[in-house]
Amino acid sequence: MTVQLVELDRTQLGARVEEVLDVYAEAMEVPRDSARSRRSIIAAHLQRGGLRAVVALDGERMVGVAYGYQGRPGQWWHDQVQEALTPQQAQEWLDGAFEVCELHVRPALHGTGIGRDLLAALLAGLDCRTAVLTTPDVETRARRFYRDGGWVDLRRDLRFPGDPRTFAVLGLRLGSEA
Repeated sequence: MTVQLVELDRTQLGARVEEVLDVYAEAMEVPRDSARSRRSIIAAHLQRGGLRAVVALDGERMVGVAYGYQGRPGQWWHDQVQEALTPQQAQEWLDGAFEVCELHVRPALHGTGIGRDLLAALLAGLDCRTAVLTTPDVETRARRFYRDGGWVDLRRDLRFPGDPRTFAVLGLRLGSEA
């Protein structure tokens, strides 16, 4: 297997949304129908400023995806996280941050370095001081992956409306501040 990383623009990402949702469903271990309910979320993300997407392809088959954008006040996730942080944390970590929305690799390829390569390609050369994301607040392979990559906990035990799980907000300094 030869995996190639390819950067997609918003039109290309939009054209491959079904594949993105397939990777999401496998990686998150949710039914494909449940994953399909996220179409409208991705459609909204496609309109955001600073959108960047990188996919991992094995031939034509998408085996991994990472995308995000520069968050702004007034966007649901940004506002939820800003409210959960202290004012100092919000200023330090959220102002002009790159928000990693999705990073998923098909489970059969976990541990191969594809996730690390996707994230590195996604964050390379960004004109942002920080990157932020949320992940379930339990000790998982994903949490270890982020910790090993230098991500730090900014807030734990965060609950989003309508979701019974708890989440951790993680941050990473980019560029010369890393």
